[in-house]
Amino acid sequence: MPMKADDITALIKEGIEDAEVEIIDLAGDGDHYKAVVTSPVFEGMNRVKQHQLVYASLKGRMGGELHALALETRTP
Repeated sequence: MPMKADDITALIKEGIEDAEVEIIDLAGDGDHYKAVVTSPVFEGMNRVKQHQLVYASLKGRMGGELHALALETRTP
């Protein structure tokens, strides 16, 4: 069963408390998303570390419940 965008947002915000999260359904199928995550915690981190932090907040759901997630991370 695919994850809902609101569930993805909640998990990311739980893992990165000050994050602003925008979820875009790329295919209209509830299974392929893009997340734009903005947080000051990303300051000084390279992009790989930023993405690892976001993936960690998803608590192992990536590749299972959440099939595909394109990430864009930003600092405010």
